[in-house]
Amino acid sequence: MKVSVTTLSLQDLDVDLLILPIGHMMAKARALQIGGPIGAALSSALIDFEGKPGETLLCYPTEGRARRVAMVGLGDPYDIDREGLRKAAADGNRVAMQTKASTVALCLPESGIDAEAAGQSLVEGYVLAAYEFDRYKTDSGELRSGTERLVLHASGDEKSARRGAERGRVEAESTITARDLVNLSPHEKTPTLLGKIVERSGRKYGYEVSVWNKSDIEKEKMGGLLGVNRGSVEPPVLIEMTWNPSKASNSRPVVLVGKGIVFDTGGLSLKPTKNSMDHMKADMAGGAAVIGAMEAIARLDIPLYVIGLVPATDNRPGEDAYVPGDVLRMHSGMTVEVLNTDAEGRLILADVLSYAKLYRPEIVIDLATLTGAQVVALGSQVAAVMTQQDEDADERLDTMMTVGNRTGDLLHPMPMHAHYANALKSEVADIKNIGDREAGSITAAKFLERFVDYPWVHVDIAGPAFLKKSLPYKPAGGTGFGVRLLTEFVRDYAYPKKR
Repeated sequence: MKVSVTTLSLQDLDVDLLILPIGHMMAKARALQIGGPIGAALSSALIDFEGKPGETLLCYPTEGRARRVAMVGLGDPYDIDREGLRKAAADGNRVAMQTKASTVALCLPESGIDAEAAGQSLVEGYVLAAYEFDRYKTDSGELRSGTERLVLHASGDEKSARRGAERGRVEAESTITARDLVNLSPHEKTPTLLGKIVERSGRKYGYEVSVWNKSDIEKEKMGGLLGVNRGSVEPPVLIEMTWNPSKASNSRPVVLVGKGIVFDTGGLSLKPTKNSMDHMKADMAGGAAVIGAMEAIARLDIPLYVIGLVPATDNRPGEDAYVPGDVLRMHSGMTVEVLNTDAEGRLILADVLSYAKLYRPEIVIDLATLTGAQVVALGSQVAAVMTQQDEDADERLDTMMTVGNRTGDLLHPMPMHAHYANALKSEVADIKNIGDREAGSITAAKFLERFVDYPWVHVDIAGPAFLKKSLPYKPAGGTGFGVRLLTEFVRDYAYPKKR
């Protein structure tokens, strides 16, 4: 989808559809303000439109260049936020799909949000709502006719709106990269194939990619990653992505780590199929988010040294699969007693979090579809965020949640009190890989905490990474949750005065 910005008069926009986001009870004033054929068309339709969130109304001007005009509701004009703009843009996209509009203009509304932020949010919402994963559709009649050109109309600060629109386009497209990776059939994203996909992305967008093979992983003694991989016919890889521009403001990197279990059967602790194993192609959604974020960071040319790490394997019950009772020696040298082979994500992450110490990172953030307990606790729209308890813990959590609120990738903190680690004590090893039934997301995070000695944030995205039912701009299936969260975190980190 091509995205551009214009300040032409609304009456002069030659488009199939003009979308006007309008606040509650503000339509009459907006129609008078616009005037001309468009204003007249709006005025005649006002009897059926109040401007409530989710409300849309389509009308047809008798004159003018826009073939159709759609009003979309924003709700209380004094309470409009970025998420409201995304949802309104998604509502507008729904009208565009219904009318098969190929050229669409989307008007910046009057609100308390500056043109740059509003432009970014509207473009994100529209582009993300237009997403459809049709790779495996063979019947052309099932395919949607989508928007080819989106024009953002700015009546004031065109330069700021243009900056926001471009950032919104890049971050939305990078989110779509992650969605596509999650939605891919497992046979098309084996660890080896996933590594090749990322290598192509690196060449296209200018970041460095190194894909470790099994021999490299063995040399680093990553016993967790190697153990989980034992039941597979496909060897593991570790995908290392580096963005280190000459103008980077940091010498020690920000490190992003994503869980890359490309398919999870549960291993010998086999999952049931219905509502469990049947969507385990999504168990690499954390890795997909890191890949999408690295793509966006490079495309936006953010002046920060960033490293992305994705350990990738599947978890299958093959002939040499690791078993409950196995003791694995991890990259750190610590030993782990395996009591459940379906608690595999923490094993591969622990090795990489340990390895990340070699970079002397300023901060490490990991994203993972780690626990079903996260879904039970917070549902499918909010991820859990945790960090070690130290004097900077509140600042790290507040920063992450602020970015989450801004991007719509919502987070909620969970406690990390020391006593939760008691559930991981083992009789035969340094630690075991599962805790008790209680506080499953927290004990998983406490497991990971044993392998870090730097500022660290853990985000459990098990619920929001893959949806069974669509939301306004998030489809059923892979959502790309975390791409914009990580990208905006890195952008804030690079430009602290603009936070």
